[in-house]
Amino acid sequence: MFGALLRFFRERSGLSQEGLGQKIGFSKSLVAMVERGERPPKGGFTPQADAALGADGALIAAGGKLTSSRVASWFGPFAEEEATARARYEYESHVVPGLLQTEAHARALFRGACPPLDDDEIEGLVAGRLARQHMLTRTPLPDISFVLEVGALNRPIGGRDVHRAQLHHIIEVSQLRHVHMQVMSPQRETHGGLSGSFVLLETDDRRRLAYLEVHTRNFLVSEPDHLGRLFARYGIVRTQALNPEESRKLIEQTAKGL
Repeated sequence: MFGALLRFFRERSGLSQEGLGQKIGFSKSLVAMVERGERPPKGGFTPQADAALGADGALIAAGGKLTSSRVASWFGPFAEEEATARARYEYESHVVPGLLQTEAHARALFRGACPPLDDDEIEGLVAGRLARQHMLTRTPLPDISFVLEVGALNRPIGGRDVHRAQLHHIIEVSQLRHVHMQVMSPQRETHGGLSGSFVLLETDDRRRLAYLEVHTRNFLVSEPDHLGRLFARYGIVRTQALNPEESRKLIEQTAKGL
């Protein structure tokens, strides 16, 4: 919506994207990406565009809404449902889930994005990820479960110190009474989650949803048949994983080995 509003005022002023960029000191490509909703406005972009286009504060007001929700655009619909969900269950095969990431881990992860992100966008995405973690402590407490592959715990994103702190953070979160943390046994030959990572939600109004993602392509699943299979699969995965006590010991041993 911010991008659509920016385009409206720009076209009303008779300016091209390049022309607006020259007036406010930003590139044509950034103006285009902001209008398409692919990048958030950074630095002085919003107030300068508001003044240059005679928007009388409309862009500034709209831009204020953007700072409260700095998640990736393709993740927005799921994040809205997640914020008030009664239950959330996740199987993750290769990275630490966003709800469990420390600030340093998240920043290192976004710094390694391909294609690369600019610094303002990285900081915005880190802030958005940390804001989502309010789900871990909000009331009423949701039912939260994670099943993690050992590979997700072993990759030293951010270096040794960041990695060690990340593992200790996971251990702390696992001690919350409404969080169930399990690790898939590295000795298990096969299990129900080998098709890939997924997240399940039970919303505040008792609807069920699933979220699937691969290379920023995402799917919010609401079809009953598909949901039934995914919820059943998660139940199987939980029975095949180490129990919470064994899982915590494994994570502690991994942290001590760093």
